[in-house]
Amino acid sequence: MTWLALALAAALILSPLAWAALRPPAPRSRGEAHLALFHAQLAELDSQRAEGRLDEASHKAATLEVQRRLLAAPAAAAPPSETRASPLLLGALVLIPVAGVILYLDRGFPEMRSATLSERRQADAADDAIITQLRERLRTADPATESGRQGFILLGNAERTRGRLAEASAAYRRALEARFDLGLAIRFVEVEIERGEAASALTWIDRSLETQPDPRLRFLKGLAQARAGQPEEARATWRALLADAPADAPWRAAVQQSLDGLP
Repeated sequence: MTWLALALAAALILSPLAWAALRPPAPRSRGEAHLALFHAQLAELDSQRAEGRLDEASHKAATLEVQRRLLAAPAAAAPPSETRASPLLLGALVLIPVAGVILYLDRGFPEMRSATLSERRQADAADDAIITQLRERLRTADPATESGRQGFILLGNAERTRGRLAEASAAYRRALEARFDLGLAIRFVEVEIERGEAASALTWIDRSLETQPDPRLRFLKGLAQARAGQPEEARATWRALLADAPADAPWRAAVQQSLDGLP
């Protein structure tokens, strides 16, 4: 009975793939795909906030990340021509579950228990110890050297992951002051906005825009202005961004939605 249940579960899991392989949907452009994914992710975040699984700060941070990814998405390309399902794909529908069962019989360990709360806390403590060691090593590091700069970036990433935004901001700032990098500047600005330091974010955005008129920075400028209680300035920033954006830019919807949400 157990193997029959597993076989039925595998069939159910693979049935959407089989349907897609046998009846491929109408092709969509990359821009449409990005927009569909963007709206689905925002809807999921709104649902989690409504259910109480996300607080307001976490919801804003996650929404910001989704919008940042959409802004970084490439422009839409012409949709591919419709093709028939590959025989290799159809064969994989059968081989994948069979290979999974064989691998499970050889390597599986169903008696393995899940990690206890105590073990998870020990793992968190070990991670904190590693971050502490890195922090101590960087006390005497020179961010002007490549190894020192990469160390501060690594520390900033680790601190941000742990939710320590002030420490992440300080680490990113040291690396940025040594050498400007657009991607790092965007990460730093996002942290500043997340922790409520809109004025600091705007200073770095304006400084960065002098050499890198990137649409992500322009979007973040409007977001920082909105968080700083400057809705009119944010509206002007986002309208200018939309006016300069290509008609097929996949992130236009994200900017328009933020614009529509201003008071």
